[in-house]
Amino acid sequence: MRTTQSHQLKNSATFKQNLLLWSQQFDDIVWLDSNNHKDQYSSYDAVLAVDAFTTIRTDYFDAFERLKEYQTLTNDWIFGYLTYDLKNTTEHLKSKNYDGLNFPDLYFFQPKKLFLIKDNQVEIQYLKMVDDEIEDDLLEIEKSNHLTIEKSNHPIKIKLRIHKDSYFEKATKMLAHIQRGDIYEANFCQEFYAEDSVINPVETFNKLNAISKPPFASFLKFEDKYMMSASPERYIKKRGTTIISQPIKGTAKRSNSTVEDLKLAEDLSQDPKERSENIMIVDLVRNDLSHTAIKGSVEVKELCKVYSFLQVHQMISTVQSKVEPETNAVDIIKSTFPMGSMTGVPKISAMKIIENLEETKRGLYSGSVGYFTPKGDFDFNVIIRSILYNETKKYISYSVGGAITAKSDPLKEYEECLIKAKAMREALEN
Repeated sequence: MRTTQSHQLKNSATFKQNLLLWSQQFDDIVWLDSNNHKDQYSSYDAVLAVDAFTTIRTDYFDAFERLKEYQTLTNDWIFGYLTYDLKNTTEHLKSKNYDGLNFPDLYFFQPKKLFLIKDNQVEIQYLKMVDDEIEDDLLEIEKSNHLTIEKSNHPIKIKLRIHKDSYFEKATKMLAHIQRGDIYEANFCQEFYAEDSVINPVETFNKLNAISKPPFASFLKFEDKYMMSASPERYIKKRGTTIISQPIKGTAKRSNSTVEDLKLAEDLSQDPKERSENIMIVDLVRNDLSHTAIKGSVEVKELCKVYSFLQVHQMISTVQSKVEPETNAVDIIKSTFPMGSMTGVPKISAMKIIENLEETKRGLYSGSVGYFTPKGDFDFNVIIRSILYNETKKYISYSVGGAITAKSDPLKEYEECLIKAKAMREALEN
């Protein structure tokens, strides 16, 4: 049983920053921050889970079955991540590309300490609490504002895993697959990385988050491995018997000129290539959701709607389905994973071609981080716009990608990748 207390916050922004600093003492951290974005699907403004009571970590083999067993037996809040390479358990696929990070394929933990923040209130839930532990921790959290975030002064030299000429060559091969009819669309990604490099993860996350203030920002620490994410994209959410997926396809830069910025957003909303990209993925998501949906319940709530973030405009669609109350939560994720926006159409063919043309094992990039509730609800993001860090190996990585379709121009795709990479590069610069 969890001990639960609610507290009114004087200043939720200050509390959130203090809470993240306080959390760094633990080996297992999941921090989720909506940056005050609110929509009809929002549950919390921010969530922190720390201090593992129980854990599951595994490679891809039978990963979803193991997760289902863990989630059922725990019957509690669990937080963690799914790497892209879990595709190898749902289909006959492989991941043989270079991996400089070495995250386990799946990791979840049952937190001893949980903070749920909404509307200047924090609900605190502790498992196996000792006397006055919540009050003592709240005092420590308040004192965290005196902690200084150590600045990282190590210069970081970013390298490209795929250079420009090689990118053009690979994008051209992808187009040849499309022209042959092997696929209609695929998300092609490239890695930027730094070796023998040291960063302060909280400082880096704060810088990255401040650049774009996205609705699905997250900070993850698992032993010596970190993820700092400024993701704008929800992968999938379950609330009761309603399932929501919100794929993003279509990106345009912002402008300081209001007139030009409005035009860029309008142009994106009308762009036939971007719309066709988005609609193809919407069809894929509809098909994925139909595997667990009540017949006839899959519907598109929003199609190709443009949302504006600090750095970019994004085209987002919302697909919804209904499931029977007894449908297992993990089965819903298994039948839709990996998310359509990071794979392609048809999904399995696209994933095979992606594996052959990309140079890096995706791992946590284009996977997902999130949580299950004791009632079997869940909420997961898409891990994009993210910096990954193995502290022991001193290896830093961030990847970006874009959808290649029949109408793609390799030069424009390359330029879009650089726009997406800009925030991560800025966050790593001193």
